[in-house]
Amino acid sequence: MLDKINAIEQRFNELNKLIAENMEDYQSTVEWIKERSEIEEIVEKGQDYKATLNQIDEARALEKDPEMSELAEIELEELLPRKEALESEIRSLLLPKDPRDNRNVIVEIRAGTGGDESAIFAADLFRMYSKYAESRRWHIEILSANEIGLGGYKEISFMVKGKGAFSRLKFESGTHRVQRVPVTESQGRIHTSAATVAVLAEVEDVDIQIPETDIRIEVFKSAGAGGQNVQKNSTAVRLIHLPTGMVITCQDERSQLQNKTRAMSILRARLYDMEQQRRQEELDATRRSMIGSGDRSEKIRTYNYPQSRVTDHRINVSSFNLAGVMEGDIDLFIDELILRDEADRLSVSEEG
Repeated sequence: MLDKINAIEQRFNELNKLIAENMEDYQSTVEWIKERSEIEEIVEKGQDYKATLNQIDEARALEKDPEMSELAEIELEELLPRKEALESEIRSLLLPKDPRDNRNVIVEIRAGTGGDESAIFAADLFRMYSKYAESRRWHIEILSANEIGLGGYKEISFMVKGKGAFSRLKFESGTHRVQRVPVTESQGRIHTSAATVAVLAEVEDVDIQIPETDIRIEVFKSAGAGGQNVQKNSTAVRLIHLPTGMVITCQDERSQLQNKTRAMSILRARLYDMEQQRRQEELDATRRSMIGSGDRSEKIRTYNYPQSRVTDHRINVSSFNLAGVMEGDIDLFIDELILRDEADRLSVSEEG
């Protein structure tokens, strides 16, 4: 660990020198400042760790002095737990970071089994994530929506913009199940319905290249509720990715260009996510089995209304504050998922 700390500290000092001597090179300076900020906490913790090791050595030397041994033991009682805590923190900081963690997020929610009730549940999930984003001062922007008459969505896609959005939301992908009496149920029977959630990191053009020959674009008139045309011009865009058969429709923007841009953004995110999942399946099967694969078909969470209970099946954690969860209070699950993921990556790293 000390070798790693020293190497990172050396790089930190090199970056400080580069920044001070090359301020006129704006582009490089920005990149160096970004790299420095990413390792600054490791350097600070590392310096604290090395100072603690020195203090432990000094205290152990004092133990040999009969007059100072009692004082040395008191110091060691404080220093040894601090050393262990710093080692744990530094190990976590040394784990490879997901380069997507600070990116904006595209969330896609689709009604699954359960008919109109699943569409209403999809709308409930959208509201839950909207409230969560609001609590973290993130901004939400609807990309496309296919509504039903009861206030539900067959599907809805939206962007979440804010620092750390992907790092907090990336474990939400999967099947969310609800157990309750639907508003459409006249007999008062409890039904089980489901909606799927896909969380995709926003992808830049440089991250993934899509040849124009792989895309077919169709334009049509935007339609409002009930199928009524609300615009005379053909501004809606249907984008078809020929190699995968993926179809993306955007019609919420006022111009054809804006809708095309939105559709391309969603396509890039989906294709990038597919590639990331392919790599993950090849290289990280052990870790995925513990935290959950993120597979769109995997049941990850159940929202049980009669018992006011929400259970995350991947970590076996339940909240009995369903009303709070539906208002966006989901950090209980997200924090535990992040901790489990980090612990598992540490285990894999140590085994390697």
